[in-house]
Amino acid sequence: MRRIAILIALAVLLGGAIGAAAQDYPSRPITLIVAFPAGGGVDTAGRLIAQKLTAALGQQVIVENKPGAGSVLGSRVAAKAAPDGYTLLLMTTGLSLPANTGYDVAKDFSPIGLIASIPIVVMANPAAPVASIADIIALAKKEPGKLTVGTPPPPTLNYFGIELFKAVTGTQINIVTYRGTGPLTNDLVGGHVMLAFNTLLPAMGNIQAGTLKVIAVASPERVAALPNVPTVAESGLPGFEVVLYYGLAAPGGTPRPIIDRLNRELRAIVNSADISSRIIADGGIPVASSPEEYAANIAREEAKWDTLIKKLGLAVNQ
Repeated sequence: MRRIAILIALAVLLGGAIGAAAQDYPSRPITLIVAFPAGGGVDTAGRLIAQKLTAALGQQVIVENKPGAGSVLGSRVAAKAAPDGYTLLLMTTGLSLPANTGYDVAKDFSPIGLIASIPIVVMANPAAPVASIADIIALAKKEPGKLTVGTPPPPTLNYFGIELFKAVTGTQINIVTYRGTGPLTNDLVGGHVMLAFNTLLPAMGNIQAGTLKVIAVASPERVAALPNVPTVAESGLPGFEVVLYYGLAAPGGTPRPIIDRLNRELRAIVNSADISSRIIADGGIPVASSPEEYAANIAREEAKWDTLIKKLGLAVNQ
């Protein structure tokens, strides 16, 4: 009985300490890890959220870019950080698909909430002799290996989207990987690759200037930013869908009061007129959620892609 009483007393003291820490949170600057290079779509989203969180929390939220291995390196750093709410991760779909990441998404991260769904867009250099998905398939079959397509490396959904495209169309297309969407966009504009499976944000300026052309979007429906651009599904590949989800997460074990505080602020940010309109203009869809809804989204999307990767026998590491 005495041992039980001691354990109960310790639990009460520990709970009180956690509660006090959460009540004072945040009392110092917060680091937001973006596991991709500066200048890309994920980085831009991270900086927007960091700016708004800084205003909402009264403490500076500092973006720290830690690119490498298609988001694995930065995610690994976040997973191993202290679970105190002072290290956060701008999380994207697919970061747990390789087996040797060094972390378990379900155990090593505490989901805070979704930010947006971002469809992958099939785009091309204006000089590329293709104007539709049908053109890409026809050229790839006529001259196997002639087409080059750029993408960030696995485990990004951009990369797996290309592998899925090759598998369902029976085509041979050379894949060129880049450390991020910014360098990829530059090389696509320069004609070093003909095609790209990319997010819209880093390429929007070039698209508007006519230095890039959009072939199709890999979302279930057309996006508001490109209403005249067809989906891949309506271009002859029914059911083809490659959509990234952006969200915010903390290291596993972060106290629930801190998660709730961050979720409350994040939902307000995503639902605000300026941020939601910015997400839509950049080709995405704002998605505010609870931590539980985000956890379910992560589990569903990771399982879907893991199943597909195994079915197709795709390589997840370079």
